[in-house]
Amino acid sequence: MAKYVTKRILTAVITLMVIVLILFILLSFIPGSPFRTHMMTQDMIDVLYSNYGLDRPIIERYFIYLRNVLSGDFGVSYNIQVNMPISAMLATRFPVTVRVGLQGLVIGILLGILLGILAALNHNTAIDTGLSAFATLGASVPSFVLALALMYFLGFKLKLLPLLYTTKKPIASTILPSIALAMLPTSNIARFTRSEMLTALSSDYILLAEAKGISRPAVVMKHALRNILIAIMTLIAPTLIELITGSMVVENIFSIPGIGSLLVQAIQSNDYNVTISIMFIYSLIYIAVMLFVDLMYGIIDPKIRLAGDKK
Repeated sequence: MAKYVTKRILTAVITLMVIVLILFILLSFIPGSPFRTHMMTQDMIDVLYSNYGLDRPIIERYFIYLRNVLSGDFGVSYNIQVNMPISAMLATRFPVTVRVGLQGLVIGILLGILLGILAALNHNTAIDTGLSAFATLGASVPSFVLALALMYFLGFKLKLLPLLYTTKKPIASTILPSIALAMLPTSNIARFTRSEMLTALSSDYILLAEAKGISRPAVVMKHALRNILIAIMTLIAPTLIELITGSMVVENIFSIPGIGSLLVQAIQSNDYNVTISIMFIYSLIYIAVMLFVDLMYGIIDPKIRLAGDKK
């Protein structure tokens, strides 16, 4: 097990370092400057580039950045909030983004698995057809369209929830955006669960369990659902990343002060430090979640762990 875990962690660290290097290279090709050059002379611009270390080679800046990040220093903002530590900017915004993403994921997982099981248990019935149509519709409607619809009906017409994010009601303010983000994972997980559940219910071990007199709910929960957990986890991991990293539009619609809206500002203003720091956070989340899922595979299914140890 130790060899399996060590290999996965080393792979994750190397992957993260390569991603950051690629980000540095790509950002170097972005036209424009992080400073308001139309208000400055060339000498002033050169001084700023020298002070912030932007005149150094990419590789040198890359290793300096990695060294600083390991000590918790992401640098400062160049023009969004001049000389404001990025770690301080992220400290207030990151929890909001994570909260919205996790809420959307929980809603998507619970509702998706429930709908998928119901559809599978009622295969080729009106319930199955209706739930399949709902899942297809949910996957087809963009999250921002659903967000606007929720704002209009639940926020504006019925006044059940806040239209925009407010610090006075931080939890209630994130319900509508979480629902908007949850629709796609709900649809994907529901369709995936239905398909896997149908396969599991027709397998020999399920037929054997039913022949032994085990009740239908017990067969579904203890045998069928348990055996498709690995397959569902494979879908959940990238879904979480999509919810956290893909919430930029929804955050802007609901005026949520998250890192998604900050990333949009950073890209528009060529604030390299903020851009690369947020992308680093996104990459770190992605790799950490995939590493966690990879390790969970080894715990749930020892055959995967043993196969990894042999390589």
